[in-house]
Amino acid sequence: MTSFAADRSRRTTETDRWLAGLLGAESGVALVAVGGYGRKELLPGSDLDVLLLHDGRDNIARIADRIWYPVWDSGAHLDHAVRTVPQARRVARGDLKVALGLLYARHIAGDPDLTTRLREVALEDWRSNARTRLAELRGLHEERTRLHGELAFLLEPDLKESRGGQRDVHAIQAIAAAWVAPAPGPKVRAAYEQIIDARHVLHEVTGRRLDRLVLEEQDEVARTLGLLDGDALLRQLAGAGRTVAYAVDHAFRQADRAGGRGGGRSALGVRMRRGKIDRRPLADGVVEQEGEVVLARAASPQTDPVLVLRAAAAAAQVGLPLAPRALARLAECPPLPVPWPPEARDALLALLGAGPRAIAVWEALDQEGLLAALIPDWDRVRNRPQRNPLHRFTVDRHLVECAANAAALARDVSRPDLLLLAALLHDIGKGWPGDHSVSGEVVALDVCKRVGLGDADAQLVAAAVRHHLLLPVVATRRDLDDPMTVEHVAKTVGGSRTLLELLHAVSQSDGLATGPAAWNDWKAGLVADLVRRVSAVLDGEPMPEPAPLRQDQLALVADGGPAAIVDGNEVTVVALDRPGLLWRAAGVLASHRLTVHSANATAVGDTAVTVFNVTPEYGDPPDATLVAADLRRMLEGRLDVEDRLERRARAARPLGTATPPPKVTLVDDASSSATIVEVRAHDEPGLLWRIGRALGDCGLNVQAARVETLGAEAVDVFYVTDATGALVTDPDLRKRTVKMVLAALAPA
Repeated sequence: MTSFAADRSRRTTETDRWLAGLLGAESGVALVAVGGYGRKELLPGSDLDVLLLHDGRDNIARIADRIWYPVWDSGAHLDHAVRTVPQARRVARGDLKVALGLLYARHIAGDPDLTTRLREVALEDWRSNARTRLAELRGLHEERTRLHGELAFLLEPDLKESRGGQRDVHAIQAIAAAWVAPAPGPKVRAAYEQIIDARHVLHEVTGRRLDRLVLEEQDEVARTLGLLDGDALLRQLAGAGRTVAYAVDHAFRQADRAGGRGGGRSALGVRMRRGKIDRRPLADGVVEQEGEVVLARAASPQTDPVLVLRAAAAAAQVGLPLAPRALARLAECPPLPVPWPPEARDALLALLGAGPRAIAVWEALDQEGLLAALIPDWDRVRNRPQRNPLHRFTVDRHLVECAANAAALARDVSRPDLLLLAALLHDIGKGWPGDHSVSGEVVALDVCKRVGLGDADAQLVAAAVRHHLLLPVVATRRDLDDPMTVEHVAKTVGGSRTLLELLHAVSQSDGLATGPAAWNDWKAGLVADLVRRVSAVLDGEPMPEPAPLRQDQLALVADGGPAAIVDGNEVTVVALDRPGLLWRAAGVLASHRLTVHSANATAVGDTAVTVFNVTPEYGDPPDATLVAADLRRMLEGRLDVEDRLERRARAARPLGTATPPPKVTLVDDASSSATIVEVRAHDEPGLLWRIGRALGDCGLNVQAARVETLGAEAVDVFYVTDATGALVTDPDLRKRTVKMVLAALAPA
């Protein structure tokens, strides 16, 4: 028992003694603890869930006041009710949460026979109405998951309500109370203790009844629990949450099978033939039985090291779970020889190739401790949290999600086997210090050789892991019309079309597995365009020419400007070329809540045509006529863009928010016509304007800009030249540029 569990037990005992004293000696009355208090789980901020039972006494209100008022005066949070046993039974029949609370009814004081009667009728009703009640329980579980997410994969999880949290263990206990599944086993009980201890400490540290483990409290909660830091705490909770989530899923499946649906068949389709259970063969030594994948009677796990992967692949391909008894037997399999035999590698690829259906099977292998024997480096990323808010999952789950996405792209590449392995391993280096792409290349090479790939194929997968960020980074932060951009990518892939295909597919799979903020149509289009251009170079074709100006844009140039047109996500500004035109126009767009993704300026004589790619911040685009009018006012010097942006920034700027300092880097050798200034900073309204103005104050001309927003962080890239149109090579000017941009980004 942990010290926190002992504290909860002590607090419960003291509260029982206090309430018993308040009740005194009364006949026909009982005080009953229900819910968390009934489970003896009084946390520092817990409610006292108390039921005052009576046999119909007329003076029960006076007795209740004698108990409730001292409790209220003490400041304790009281959740109370006064009922007879029939009344309590009637309320529970109509309220699932009340019925669940009564499953933990515990006698505190008074007439024990009343408490015994209550427990008996509560359990009798629960079991006799199990089909309806368990269906309601599943609905409640699904609604909590929708509202609160999954404990294992949240940076600020709700320890009580989220999937894998305390409520799910209570759900397992409720299913067990209906006699359709066993009670939580040792692993689930240990996971539950970790979760409730964290919630206990959260109450102590904050002095409040918090269930959500917010970021600013994580380090202190971790230290109180004896852990290194918040990351260690999140990793521990991720493991506990996944154990609970896996167990509650299995408990609901057992409830489904026990419930039955029409014709004597269970919910998962048990097939009976001549009084015998139908066992459908799936693979050598693997069969389907009662909606689960089990081992055949003749299977011999002790002598068949490939059986683990063969059974997992069969389960994923048919979309059925591996039965716990099968997993227990698979743990008896001897280790695979290194390198793996082809049969084992094929089974791994069949497992991954099942797509989304592979995720639950992989999770089952993980929960039973079978993955570490297959891929020893997996333990380094297991349950590892990702502090980047773009990521929805822990590192290990992200890798499996990526592989599941890659399965859908298998027909788009010449080597689908290498794609699945590259997707599974692309972030495996996050378990090691340093650049995860660099360390991941080493680990991936080792894993590929372990599973029996030849040297050439292993090198391809390792290269895909090393460069898995190449395409999205280049596509979003470099000018694709610049020949050096495409030449750089072509050189990096070593002229290999196969590697280029793998990188393209991994980029898509990785982005989708990360989350909607990390992958969208805009980024997908840029990456596809980059791949098209690099493919042309690899085929020996000339670089595609930049798209020429359209006729409507040329017409504006012929009119002499100034002019601005807004056409969907494209904004064109035409005016006499002058310093600062690009960033001033960007400021106008920001004032209308338009996010700039890219900007390119083209000179036609002494006229500049600047084309912006934009999207509305909140989904609904602003009035195009008003945007164009403000752009024209800016061009004519009749609009104070700075004042408007400052008012927006003041309204949007959160108070007391600590962010890492911005970073400014001048990148050489990425373009032959301009110097690249890369700025990483916290995203906020008018950021492009502020950076552009600082560059203008340094006497630099901005030819193009690329903007990528990663959650709350922005990566803005500017192609700039000095006043003469040359690269920025003067050391003093380079230092001044960095200093001026950092000053522009400093908090007001």
